[in-house]
Amino acid sequence: MERVSRFAAVVFAALSFAPGAALAASGGGMDPVTSLLYQVGNFLLLAIVLFLVARKPVKAYFVGRRDQIKSDLEEAAALLNTAEARQTEIQAKLADLEAQLDEIRATSKQRAEEEGQRILAKAREAAERIKSDALEAADQELLRAKRELREEAAGLAVELAAEILEEQVGDADRQRLLDEFITRVEPRSDNQSRSV
Repeated sequence: MERVSRFAAVVFAALSFAPGAALAASGGGMDPVTSLLYQVGNFLLLAIVLFLVARKPVKAYFVGRRDQIKSDLEEAAALLNTAEARQTEIQAKLADLEAQLDEIRATSKQRAEEEGQRILAKAREAAERIKSDALEAADQELLRAKRELREEAAGLAVELAAEILEEQVGDADRQRLLDEFITRVEPRSDNQSRSV
């Protein structure tokens, strides 16, 4: 390939200088039509040499360039398809994420309400228990107070009765009561001793 290129360059250079040399040899007296024909001939020769020499490399360049552009376009299309698929996937995930967030919000709200209801129920139970305990304690305190009042009233009644008896009962009455008591107790003790 390099030989062909060098040969073409030498032929091109020789042909390029040929009309100039012919023009110089003639002393510059060439008619304009002949000069035009030489120039056209040189141009055609240059075009043919360029075509023959540069055809394969230029064709290879443009084929390679076309293949490169085609490959780049296919790669760009594949990347575009991948990007669109990825975008669709991301959009689906975002929509799913929004749905999950809504579900989490709803679940959290429901749990908070349930927790609030549970706390209120426990508070009500505790209040009822405290109320019940307070009522029971009040009842116990009332019973204790009644018992103490009875005991105190009984003690006062005994003291009052003793005072009244001391004031109203004399020695003779005491002797008579003692005798009556003994008389009542003796028949009972005789009955008990007989049954034993």
